[in-house]
Amino acid sequence: MKAATWQSRLRPAAICLAMGLSGGTAPAGAPDAPAAAPLLDTGLPAGLPQLPALGEAMQPDPRTGLALNGFDPVSYRLGGPVAGRPDCELIHDGIVWRFASAANRAAFREAPAVYAPAFAGFDPTGVAEGVAVESDPGRFAVVGTRLYLFRSEENRARFLREPSLRDAAEARWSAVRRSVAAR
Repeated sequence: MKAATWQSRLRPAAICLAMGLSGGTAPAGAPDAPAAAPLLDTGLPAGLPQLPALGEAMQPDPRTGLALNGFDPVSYRLGGPVAGRPDCELIHDGIVWRFASAANRAAFREAPAVYAPAFAGFDPTGVAEGVAVESDPGRFAVVGTRLYLFRSEENRARFLREPSLRDAAEARWSAVRRSVAAR
């Protein structure tokens, strides 16, 4: 792997490490991140980011490490998903989010709970059945003020057709979140 690739991957990790357990938000390109609190001995080699907290909300893509596969979470409210730019990133709760513009990044920074998907991005029809089902960020619905992501078009149609699924998903989300954290 080229040195530039390693540097591009380690830089966000170093910023996450510097942010410690504060759960704060910092631009991915932040040159001077705050000093970290002393770390517990986790047995990991020096310089690696901390393990995610058990209650971590959004699950990043395991291949890219990006939230929403790199789509801009604000863009869902502006007509549909738009790919975020690598030069417009933000680390929030230890996860890298990409944005199509600096304005969208600023909006997310001010109100991440408004723009982040419900149920950590898991398909709400699965959550309603007590299971964490991965979703496709291209299949979505904004219902009221919440963004929902779905695994399939059938799940999306069913969710929109059966409002009781929202209530069931809300009722089961706490248990599903615990099962995801235990993985």
